[in-house]
Amino acid sequence: MDPKSAQDVIRCDLCDTDIATKYCDFCHVNLCISCIGKHISDDYDKHKVVPFQKRKSTLIYPKCTTHQTKKCKFHCKDCNISVCSICTAMSDTHKGHNFSALLDIYNEKRKVIAKDTEELKNILSPTYDEIKSDLENQIANLDGEYEKLIKAMLKQGEEWHRQIKIFMDKIKAEIEDIKLKHMSILKEHLDEIKSIQNLIEETQIKLSEIEESTEVSKTTEYSSKNKEFCKLPPKVQVSLPLFIPNTIDIEQLYKLIGSLLPLSSTKDENGYRLKEAGTLSKELMKVPELISMVKTGYQQFRNVTCNSEEEIWTNARDTSNMKCFNIQGSTIKTIKTISNEWPNDITINKDGNLVYCDWKTKTVNEVKYGQSNELIRLKGWTPLNLCVSSSGDILVVMFNDDETESKVVRYSGSTEKQTIQFENESKPLYSGKNRIKYITENRNLDICLSDWEACAVVVVSDTGNLRFRYTGHPSSSKNKPFRPYGIATDSQSHILTADFDNHCIHVLDEDGKFINYIDNAELENPYGICVDKNDYLFVAEYHTGNVKKIKYLE
Repeated sequence: MDPKSAQDVIRCDLCDTDIATKYCDFCHVNLCISCIGKHISDDYDKHKVVPFQKRKSTLIYPKCTTHQTKKCKFHCKDCNISVCSICTAMSDTHKGHNFSALLDIYNEKRKVIAKDTEELKNILSPTYDEIKSDLENQIANLDGEYEKLIKAMLKQGEEWHRQIKIFMDKIKAEIEDIKLKHMSILKEHLDEIKSIQNLIEETQIKLSEIEESTEVSKTTEYSSKNKEFCKLPPKVQVSLPLFIPNTIDIEQLYKLIGSLLPLSSTKDENGYRLKEAGTLSKELMKVPELISMVKTGYQQFRNVTCNSEEEIWTNARDTSNMKCFNIQGSTIKTIKTISNEWPNDITINKDGNLVYCDWKTKTVNEVKYGQSNELIRLKGWTPLNLCVSSSGDILVVMFNDDETESKVVRYSGSTEKQTIQFENESKPLYSGKNRIKYITENRNLDICLSDWEACAVVVVSDTGNLRFRYTGHPSSSKNKPFRPYGIATDSQSHILTADFDNHCIHVLDEDGKFINYIDNAELENPYGICVDKNDYLFVAEYHTGNVKKIKYLE
């Protein structure tokens, strides 16, 4: 036998001699045929021996704390604990409660773990690596930059010889002191980044261990930390001091030789942006698939937004109720607007809270713990549509009181940061009337807006510069004028917009090139749309009151 091959053979953990052909999934022990009896002799029920090729295929359910001989294969939603079949059927404690199969929860959590693992890889590489590399390069180049500064100062000093030596030494000392402060600021920020990276690496190791484990408890008890990692630290921006030479005048030496601007550092909350090592490439399906449908009971159904993989928020015209449904179609929550009037638009912010426009009070409000809290109050303008950007900012589309102007305003919390209104000094980007202008941000940070009155999708860069206008695609089967309604983007930077009158969805690339239609899911007057994190499309049908979940990428 080849020595190398002999070393690769897995031996029995009990006898260390024979080849292991079996595996105990409960004890994680390699076994040969001869040693199986010995291994299970203490208690057969405590072991699960399977063929070696099927090792780690048996799920280890937790024991019921009430019925010691039973395994917990269910989860009580009301008590948030794992229970056995006896608990679900006979226990007074859980009478009338709702239960889920623990296996279903396990499988869903495995998906979350796999997704979190992928997201952590994306956070580590290249985002934090790039931040760390940038800081390390700044530190590495710091001596060179300050050496240039010192040389500039000394060159001026050489012109004055001994008369200005004392002054030069003083300035040099100041520069060295500033350099130390500069170095300290950057190193402190670098240490912060490295600390976060260490936490991410530790989390990845833990996730890897969970993925390798078959213990249900470890998986079901897992709590994702990716949201914390996605909230990037503020970027430290430190500007180098400047040495400003003046015309030499010995009598006014200290005034004319120049001055040194002090070191300044700021923290830009949006200085860093999440980058990804590479988004999984997905292709548009030739025939999109209708996955499910939720009947909301609405008439004049307008808006839908994804709260999670399991929940969607909705609202309609002529009702102040905003309803949250699960994917099975059951109503989970109902929230009323402050004004008791229907909201113009709804979205979900970074904290998972509902945010809505109240046209009656001219406010943008956030729902926390079931209560509406005012974020933004407008004067002379009415909020029309809104979305939340990747940085957590709120982009609000609004029109003025006489309906002659529209604009997009970016808010950080309640603070106005940016206004986007004109293509040039006189030409507006958007139509002025109180008409549909749904808005969303693409992965490349473009701001995409569906301007119903202008019959166009208007896309600008994050700085507000016009990139393109999409005015529809010629089609023999789509014979009504193109007027865009809801708008959304996906992980591939596609832009999707609802075509109400032609009963379809237009799919564009990030540069505005038409790709195809989604028109095979028996869509009826699609109005609001959204795309969840898994690239499923949700469509609100205006007249039927239905939400259709569509798979269009694979």
